[in-house]
Parts: sequence; C-alpha cells; structure tokens
Amino acid sequence: MQDLQQMAIFGGVSDEALQFLLARTRRTELAAGSYFMREGDTGTGLFVLLQGRVAVLRRWNDRQMLLRELGPGDCFGEMALLDLGPRSASIKVMQDCSALEMGTGLLHEFFEHDPRQFALMQMNIARELSRRLRTTFDLLFAASTPSERDLIEGILRRT
Repeated sequence: MQDLQQMAIFGGVSDEALQFLLARTRRTELAAGSYFMREGDTGTGLFVLLQGRVAVLRRWNDRQMLLRELGPGDCFGEMALLDLGPRSASIKVMQDCSALEMGTGLLHEFFEHDPRQFALMQMNIARELSRRLRTTFDLLFAASTPSERDLIEGILRRT
C-alpha cells in the first residue's frame, strides 16, 4: 500500500480509498513489443505502471516520434479521460510490463464512494499533466538557432 502512495497519482490517497480502488482494478501484463494503446483509439481508462518501461510515441508526418519513456509509478492514458478525446499518443511496451488499469466506470464508482479522495486523485493527475506541460514548454523554448525560433513562433501563431 505504501509503495502505491509513493506514486504521483496516489499521493495522499488514504489506505481505505486505495483498497477500494485495488479491489476493482484490473492488472494488465504485456510483453515487450506490444502496445497498451494506439494513437487515435477511444480512451477507456488510465494505467499506472507497476513494472517495466514504455515509450510514448506520436505520429508526425510519416514518422513515429518518441516523446518520452515512462517507468514504474508513472501513469498514462489520463488525458482521454479528462478531455474525452481520442488517445493522443501510442504507448509501446519496451520492457515486459505490469500495470493497474482503471476504467472510466471505476472512476465513476470511486467518485460516488468517496468524492474527497476522488478529488485528491484528480488533483494528482492535474499536477502530473502540469509537470509534463512545463517540461514540454522548457524544451520548446530552449530553441537556440534563428530557424528553430522561427519555426516555434510559426507554430504558436497557429493556436
């Protein structure tokens, strides 16, 4: 239980709330080379990685770009739950993985069971998304050449 509470998504979540979630989560095991999800799929839940490593990949033109790698304690799939959009990236298993899968139905049950603990977990997810966005901004604005800066300015004007 304490191991889970060290993970960003479960930080501060009570033992009782974790027991409620764990009793209803599905444990997913996938081998290296397989995918948890593919970009464009319908979001059905989020995953918390217990063991292994995954790559977060996104298509750009005709290439698949590595956005980042995730390891034990990291979560993924949360964006589709929050914005109800399709999966924004593919998650490829780099090392055999074990993960907890929390579907949308479970999250609704959790809200009904304990709204305060649900809100805490949602805040944890928001903090993680904020950290990732901050890292992306740092990388984006680290452009050093004039052509890189022109490219970034062009992209930002489109939004």
